[in-house]
Amino acid sequence: MSKGLAGKTIAICGTRKTEEMRTLVEKQGGQAVIRSLQGTVFLAKEELKPGIETFVKKGADWVILTTGIGTDTLIESAEELHLGEEFMHILSNAQIASRGYKTYAALKKRGIQPDVSDEDGTVRDLISKLEGKEFQDKRVMVQLHGENAPALMKFLHDKGADVLQLLPYQHTPPEPEAAETLLQEMKDGKVHAVCFTTAVQVHAFFTLAAKWGRKEELQALFEHHVLAVAVGKVTAEALKEEGIDRILAPSLERMGAMIMELSQYMKKQSLHS
Repeated sequence: MSKGLAGKTIAICGTRKTEEMRTLVEKQGGQAVIRSLQGTVFLAKEELKPGIETFVKKGADWVILTTGIGTDTLIESAEELHLGEEFMHILSNAQIASRGYKTYAALKKRGIQPDVSDEDGTVRDLISKLEGKEFQDKRVMVQLHGENAPALMKFLHDKGADVLQLLPYQHTPPEPEAAETLLQEMKDGKVHAVCFTTAVQVHAFFTLAAKWGRKEELQALFEHHVLAVAVGKVTAEALKEEGIDRILAPSLERMGAMIMELSQYMKKQSLHS
């Protein structure tokens, strides 16, 4: 009985558990190439200080929190600056929107109930929940993780909000070589699917392609020749933001489930072709 990934080459874009994923791909009869597009995320304590001071000084009508670790780090950083009390006072009195269950948990342990929260862990769902709210001339603090959230920023600016972005963790982009190699392999038909395990990897790849004037080429490759595979909803959402519609994502958001889903998909495709 032929295995689902027989004769297929799968690119893995992460840095975590890459050897485990390679083994899974090989067990399904395929070959894996590791093309890390993750870059590094670092704690930006110094860069955060002016933003926290501005937040405490000006206050906010709305606070939008997008990650649990980022929420914790903001509060801890404010405490280190001896501004913890003022920070928590503003937080307790502002309208709060939170994305993801970890953010919800970080607020809950401090006795704060968000006014708005998503249902599926995506920024897109959070935006839909904020659609009917009034943001004209409102001061809004947004905590982001590692990189900007273009759809959320556009939504707030279009609504007339005065936005302060705080990034407790910032992202250093990956070395361009892996992206360059992967794009060439996709073009030459040497890679059949690309597995993304974070939104950061997706945006890093498309940002580099845009820089080289090859973004449309990359979009076309994904649309017609190479399958884009996402580990879960948030990563799939990042692909959609980059103009990709043909996306495979498992219902169970795990790396192993992603490879098995891909194997089954490829097997079906080969039976129909």
